[in-house]
Amino acid sequence: MKDGIKIVTIGGGSSYTPELMDGFIKRYHELPVREIWLVDVENGKDKVEIDAAMARRMWEKAGYDVKIYTTLNRREALTNADFVTTQFRVGFLEARIKDERIPSYYGMLGQETNGAGGIFKAFRTIPVILDIVEDMKELCPNAWLINFTNPSGMITEAVVKYGKWDKVVGLCNVPVIAMMKEPIAIGYDAKELVYQFVGINHFHWHKVYDKQGKNITQKVIDAMFEGKDIGLPANIANVPFFKEQVEQMQMIPCGYHRYYYRSQEMLEHSLEEYKTIGTRGQQVKETEERLFKLYEDPDLDTKPEELSLRGGAYYSDAACECINSIYNDKKTHMVVSTKNRGTVPELPEDCVVEISSVITAKGPMPIAWGKLPSAQRGWLQCMKAMEECTIEAAITGNYGLALEAFILNPLIPSGKNAKEVLDELLIAHEKYLPQFKDKIEKLKMNGVTIRDKVVFDLVKEGK
Repeated sequence: MKDGIKIVTIGGGSSYTPELMDGFIKRYHELPVREIWLVDVENGKDKVEIDAAMARRMWEKAGYDVKIYTTLNRREALTNADFVTTQFRVGFLEARIKDERIPSYYGMLGQETNGAGGIFKAFRTIPVILDIVEDMKELCPNAWLINFTNPSGMITEAVVKYGKWDKVVGLCNVPVIAMMKEPIAIGYDAKELVYQFVGINHFHWHKVYDKQGKNITQKVIDAMFEGKDIGLPANIANVPFFKEQVEQMQMIPCGYHRYYYRSQEMLEHSLEEYKTIGTRGQQVKETEERLFKLYEDPDLDTKPEELSLRGGAYYSDAACECINSIYNDKKTHMVVSTKNRGTVPELPEDCVVEISSVITAKGPMPIAWGKLPSAQRGWLQCMKAMEECTIEAAITGNYGLALEAFILNPLIPSGKNAKEVLDELLIAHEKYLPQFKDKIEKLKMNGVTIRDKVVFDLVKEGK
């Protein structure tokens, strides 16, 4: 038996790292962490060192003897790891800004995990996560991979289907926030409620029951339309759903459904930011700069409140609880991305769904939902087909499949502009898309250029 747990965090220079430390500190009585390795790349070296110094102060204040290491050598860190968490962003925030601004230039939604931006985030990330899995097979074959790199569902499915690695759990903060805020909004204690979620990452619905088993979803719907806080993430504009639609479905749509159910209004909001204060990625860049200035303070030894301004708040705490439940076989209810295994009969058994699960020593045991109503079934099947095309294109570099994913995506109007956005994003992200190298070369030879000035300048500067 090893003396304590070895945790490896890839993307250790993330602004979420202090929250991760906070989560492990709170659970130390159950989760005896021995050492934590923060891994990053050369361009993230300064941030990972700032995070490491902050982490050491946090652990010292807590009074626990936990060693914090930093490295730019992933393989050095992975050797004999027990749990590997992933929170990296290929191309940093500059890549996110490109994902948002190029579609916006063409009057389309620019968003990190939805539409064209989400597809390209997957294109950049999936080859990297599969390389990580290959290293894990060699260096820590018994470790669990806890992924909260976005788009979390597609990344997790790539690991399961193409990486052939079943010891993986995909996480998202959206269900976490809902289950924190909704009980308050309807006057209950969280322990009095039973939740059931179904769908895929950033595209799920849920129902709520009391401890007598009575369906009280309508209470949450009422609270939503009374303007109460039911857990909308900080990065999503609060455009209201249509009450008649939500009451008819008798399920609570996740915050991201606004992009699909109220596409026009969400697009208008997105384009207004693009033209004025800048896209969400540009705003987050400013938030991150402020956070890292705080982290540099040698007297700061607790997670700052400002971290809640990031759209992904509570991701890291969810990761800690997931690790805790696996390590201690706690059988905690969590909403995770995991293999379907028939729990959503309208989707393939081997695909990844985001669903209520019991987290055990053998990983998530998903709770069957059963058949979905027609509307939700149709949405899910379309979105899953788009995800499958995206994942395969990310691995093969097949341009035709990439175009199929674009045309399937409900947030990308099909036609000439869709292809132009695809082509410009390929050129903008050339540095991180070697699988599309031949196509990118042809596009450049044919005179395809980037029209958004901010993105053009980023590419010119090599960012």
